[in-house]
Amino acid sequence: MPALEADATFGFDPYAIAAAHLSPAGRAVLGRLQQTLERSIHPLLAEAWETATMPPEVLDALIPLDLMQPEGMDAVEAASSLYSGFRNYVLARTDVSVATLYNAQSGLFRTAVALGGSPAQVDELDPRIRSFDLRGVFALTEPEHGSDIAGGLATTARRDGDDWVIDGRKKWIGGAAASDVLVVFARDVDDHAVKAFLVPTGAAGVRLEAITGKVALRLLQNALITLDAVRVPESARLQHVDGWRDVARILRAMRSDVAWIAAGLQAGALDAAVRYARERHQFERPIGGFQLVQEKLARMLGNTVASLALVVQLAARQDQGEYDDAGSALAKLQTARSARETVALGREVLGGNGILLEHDVARFFADAEAVYSYEGTHEINALIVGRALTGASAFT
Repeated sequence: MPALEADATFGFDPYAIAAAHLSPAGRAVLGRLQQTLERSIHPLLAEAWETATMPPEVLDALIPLDLMQPEGMDAVEAASSLYSGFRNYVLARTDVSVATLYNAQSGLFRTAVALGGSPAQVDELDPRIRSFDLRGVFALTEPEHGSDIAGGLATTARRDGDDWVIDGRKKWIGGAAASDVLVVFARDVDDHAVKAFLVPTGAAGVRLEAITGKVALRLLQNALITLDAVRVPESARLQHVDGWRDVARILRAMRSDVAWIAAGLQAGALDAAVRYARERHQFERPIGGFQLVQEKLARMLGNTVASLALVVQLAARQDQGEYDDAGSALAKLQTARSARETVALGREVLGGNGILLEHDVARFFADAEAVYSYEGTHEINALIVGRALTGASAFT
């Protein structure tokens, strides 16, 4: 039987899922992305992890690829959930922080504007978002409110003539320090509806503090943000966000992004574990020839392929206009849970060397913990799925 070899762009894909769902042009675009990741970004990752910094060379390498609307690629495919999903998959296969940084712009910020903005706002801002001329981040989570943010959102917005005055705090906002604007979600003190505002990071009353001491996503700088009587004009309000239902519509479209990242990080961990198993010798033979090692690798492959198949089917449904909370929640829940097992198996394959950055698995092992919790914890996603299954809400 011939050896199973990894595809240069998508990793181990024994059922050729990528080839079946992407056009040749789409595969070519992502192939160029993978080459850039290998040549210009991967060599930076170990030192960047040690120093907990995102090298500017990362975006310097990615922005010229114009990945949100690539030249020569069909516009419909470029705007599809399948293409953006595979883009996240390829990015996460190299590094989760890099994938999260790019998705903060291409997914979180762009989606918030696309679904929350008026047609005029979208027409004005989307080209600038695609080119990174305007960089932004999604600021929803708060120090005291994460899973209960729907009812607990404490940041407030008060109308004062033609302006809004915003007070509150946001936490875990990745990439905020390098952004131009924050998409801040705040509760209107008059009608109590949640609204969204484009707040310049340099506005008076905005203070950003880096969150230190992280053991995951170390390259990505997360911020604690304080907003003290920050004034923005009415024109800075995203006109189509007038309540939590609108916020949920945005989140529904974005939760699948994290499922793709969870699938991609498994592909990266599998790459590293197989490479190590082929090269590492013990007892005068490659460890890849031992039964227990092969069993671990087979389980890693099964988890990775199953996760990829799940997110591909979800994206295909979304491209047909079928969005639902339970579908996105199930994908995020399952792929993130699977990722935890996959990276643990990868670390086991490498033994003690599995905690060294030089072998890559250590980054995936740590980052899987962050992916397990962000964009909806396992428990919250389980309750969304359980509500759909039983018709009864278990939220309290």
